[in-house]
Amino acid sequence: MTSPNTNLLLEVLSPEARQSLLVKCSPVGLPQKTRLSQAQRTPAYAYLITSGLASTVAITEEGKGSEVGMTGCEGVVGAIHLLGPNLAPTECFMQIAGTALRIPLTDLQACFDRSPEIRARLLENVQEQTMTQSQIAACHRLHDAEARLSRWLLMAQDRVGGDTLELTQEVLAQMLGTGRPTVTLIAGSLQRAGLIEARRGRVTVLNRAALERASCECYRVVHKLVAGLYKPAYMARMLHRLSQQPASQT
Repeated sequence: MTSPNTNLLLEVLSPEARQSLLVKCSPVGLPQKTRLSQAQRTPAYAYLITSGLASTVAITEEGKGSEVGMTGCEGVVGAIHLLGPNLAPTECFMQIAGTALRIPLTDLQACFDRSPEIRARLLENVQEQTMTQSQIAACHRLHDAEARLSRWLLMAQDRVGGDTLELTQEVLAQMLGTGRPTVTLIAGSLQRAGLIEARRGRVTVLNRAALERASCECYRVVHKLVAGLYKPAYMARMLHRLSQQPASQT
């Protein structure tokens, strides 16, 4: 069974390829709001997330932001910079505190160039992240706030691997590109329906099956993208999470 605190990309690599990355990595703690990359800058490090949740956010000139991607134990923050010299217009920071294996981007680039296996897995990961960003962009434009909040909570739960998410309604409002009163209203509605419990700085998923029904189809699309990347390791992780849930969530 996959450990709850691991990186799924590492899990699917051969022992030799995995070790070639691990010798270049350092384990680091990542408190909430830790900045992993800045817009229009090449980062010094990439991060193989092992726990917690990183948000990729697009920021306008007026300083307003909206989340366009998220990375948990399934991915690598910074891998997009392996593909070419263009600088990303987004920033990335830890939305939920966690841990990672940090690797200098130059070392990851060397492994990417040298190993066809590592290159293939990283390219798959970047493809998944790009497709997920496209789907989230469409979701922000086409779906109502309740469906988007439900989709966000499900995506976050998948990546964190637990039912309780340490975040505020203000954070949720920024991630969804909506106002805090709207999030408060919707969260209250979902709570009254028994889908979640929302307290100050914390949201707990109580009924995942019902939350999936409240979500738009975008959750199913992005879920399939990630599950298709690392199916054996990802499914083991999901089964572990499901085994911890009360029977009432089915």
